[in-house]
Amino acid sequence: QVQLVESGGGLVQAGGSLRLSCAASGRTFSSFAMGWFRQAPGKEREFVAYISRSGDITYYADSVKGRFTISRDNAKNTVYLQMNRLKPEDTAVYCCAAGNPVTVSFARGYDYWGQGTQVTVSS
Repeated sequence: QVQLVESGGGLVQAGGSLRLSCAASGRTFSSFAMGWFRQAPGKEREFVAYISRSGDITYYADSVKGRFTISRDNAKNTVYLQMNRLKPEDTAVYCCAAGNPVTVSFARGYDYWGQGTQVTVSS
């Protein structure tokens, strides 16, 4: 079992930055790849970013590529999402997920999910 707790969300103006953290419990954090997903009101959940177990492989949604950076610290059982040049359309609840998906952007490939943290970007 892995429990995930996100933090770092908040209200920020367009163009600003936030760093989200996702702390994992348990001793098997490094055995899971990690993903970030987001869901805006009235919209489907969408993939944001992925990082492999060792951190050497990352993937991003086109909408965030070049603005967001995913990273992880396996010694601290934590994955991060650095979000720069935020836009109002980035407003959503951001959730981290743990698993070993075949297709990194498919939510059903992840086994464990956090509750999410709200990110609101004002224009």
